[in-house]
Amino acid sequence: MQPNTKPANTKPARLPLNGVDTPNLMATINFVAGQPELAKFQFRAHNEWIEGTHSKSVMHGFFGAGQEQKHEKPYYADSDHPAILCGADNAPTPVEWLLHGLASCLMAGVANIAAARGIKLTKVKCSVDGDIDLRGILGISDEVRNGFQNIQVSFEVEGDAPAEKLTQLVEQARARSAVFDVLTKGVPVTVGIKTIQ
Repeated sequence: MQPNTKPANTKPARLPLNGVDTPNLMATINFVAGQPELAKFQFRAHNEWIEGTHSKSVMHGFFGAGQEQKHEKPYYADSDHPAILCGADNAPTPVEWLLHGLASCLMAGVANIAAARGIKLTKVKCSVDGDIDLRGILGISDEVRNGFQNIQVSFEVEGDAPAEKLTQLVEQARARSAVFDVLTKGVPVTVGIKTIQ
């Protein structure tokens, strides 16, 4: 009988799954756990008015892992209002971008968590609906809030795991989503102004 040369508690190596570089994900989690100062990031968006309600943001540089970083290229996001709201409908509204941010943050979480748990996804869809009463932002009523009154998120998840495990993916994504956290718990926001004459 040959002696067992494999350590008793060795987990099988994680392979990339669902388009997620799972070995790199796990290495990053372990690396940051050992050096918490590397977890401090600052993301930035710089916006410039074009005309009317149309503006464009650029996201390029950010701080993370202890130093200044850059995306491989600048990313742009236009925003406008539809004609019915006195805009030229050049792009989605700012509140639609907010819904997109929530949907994409949750979706990234589902993909990463599924890969980490060894669940192969075959289809994931997410719909996010936000209800807003414009009397607030139009200054018609101080009794109506300016932003969304409520947001509903619904997922459709298909993969090679039981329904309970697929449901847990969405629950864990919600529990770890930065955008969900900001929307449901709030965050201090300061506004600085520099006027040029």
